Amino acid sequence: MDPISPLEQALHAARALVLADLAAGEVAAADVVSMVEDSVVQRRWWVEQWPQGAEFVAGLVAQDVQDALLESYGRWPLCPVCPSGGPHALDVEPELGPDPHWVCHKAGVKVAAVGALGTATGGAASS
Repeated sequence: MDPISPLEQALHAARALVLADLAAGEVAAADVVSMVEDSVVQRRWWVEQWPQGAEFVAGLVAQDVQDALLESYGRWPLCPVCPSGGPHALDVEPELGPDPHWVCHKAGVKVAAVGALGTATGGAASS
């Protein structure tokens, strides 16, 4: 069996990181997982055209899913940092770069790395 290419490793890692953040927010329903898969398919083509962009894929998939969720679910992920001022979503920074993080622009703070929202929000709530 052939080893997994760096491109596939980057795509699998991006999928896992975004799914972890969705699960932390209890948003990982089947239709949402399909949004992640759709993004990974689109980003596979993108990174095949620009292999140097492999380290940017996790942030791009997170942004793709965030945009897709806005239409069907609403803002995600909601900021766990600001106690007042109404609910608002976190943003991914850098928009195109390595080591993406969820950032609250209102408070001016990094909240968590993409894939680590559960540590910032206390993990998924138990029922």
